[in-house]
Amino acid sequence: MSSEIHTDLHNVDPIKAAAAVHETAQAIRQQISRVIVGQDAILDQILLSMFCGGHTLVEGVPGLAKTLIISTVAKTLSLGFSRIQFTPDLMPSDVTGSEVIQEDKQTGSRSLHFVKGPVFANVILADEINRTPPKTQAALLEAMQEGQVTVGGYTHALPKPFFVLATQNPIEQEGTYPLPEAQLDRFMFLVRIGYPTENQEFDIVKRTTGGSQSEPEPVIGAPECLRIQQLVRDIPVADHVVRYALRLVRSTRLDETSPKFIRDYVSWGAGPRASQFLILAAKAKALISGDHHVMPHHLHAVVLPVMRHRIMLNFNAQADGIDTDRLVGDLVKNTPIDSAA
Repeated sequence: MSSEIHTDLHNVDPIKAAAAVHETAQAIRQQISRVIVGQDAILDQILLSMFCGGHTLVEGVPGLAKTLIISTVAKTLSLGFSRIQFTPDLMPSDVTGSEVIQEDKQTGSRSLHFVKGPVFANVILADEINRTPPKTQAALLEAMQEGQVTVGGYTHALPKPFFVLATQNPIEQEGTYPLPEAQLDRFMFLVRIGYPTENQEFDIVKRTTGGSQSEPEPVIGAPECLRIQQLVRDIPVADHVVRYALRLVRSTRLDETSPKFIRDYVSWGAGPRASQFLILAAKAKALISGDHHVMPHHLHAVVLPVMRHRIMLNFNAQADGIDTDRLVGDLVKNTPIDSAA
């Protein structure tokens, strides 16, 4: 599989390249379905984030297989996986690594040696990221933004590709350290996992209480993943589609041109990074769908996970039971695709 993908992804024909990525995504989904029941939309969003080189914050109550989903995705992509359990006593050096003194037994001389922390992997599961203090959260932020860590004045590059998939529990906020808006904005997607349907839960129980469980097989490796990231950026986007994305994002900002429901319920709108991620995610959505250019429906498929954590609601929204998901949905309905409409 990998050798066939390797050839197709280097084909100069964008249509064939898009078809190859589409087949790759289908194969990845098929392998993941051997372990994970349902959650198709969630898995697609995680894959889109990875193929864009972005990071994802996964939110859901305990027991919804957040950790299993992320580790399974890492296995299908044949990438190095590392899980960090964030706790209130976790220190930055527990994430990045630290310098230790090593003694040369022959000469007796001592020197500092950097021991890499768990962040030196391709896929990082930052479990319950909101349970660790801001100082440790900030150490992960540099890794997410710069692809490197700095320890003892020296910079150490992280492996490529590099993805952070963080989880947080939304129902228990006691003893937590909510992520500041600046760090939330670094996450390309905020993905919310809900409860399975009755039939899905039936399949989950049957699979997990039997004697044997399936394991996913690797579909592609790091080199192919990096090639897909480049292909995503090469997908063309028409100017009117970019303008439409800008209208969606800029409509969340408070001014006289904002829709009334935005002025009523929003205290702070989405910044330019939302526009960038919206176009990039739409490119990835087009590519894994087998399309070689971006259309408005690709934007619609990704607007919710891109926007939901970049809009700050005011007290009126809380009082009226309005959340960001509903607000973004109303925004899509009220924003014309054609600026002349």
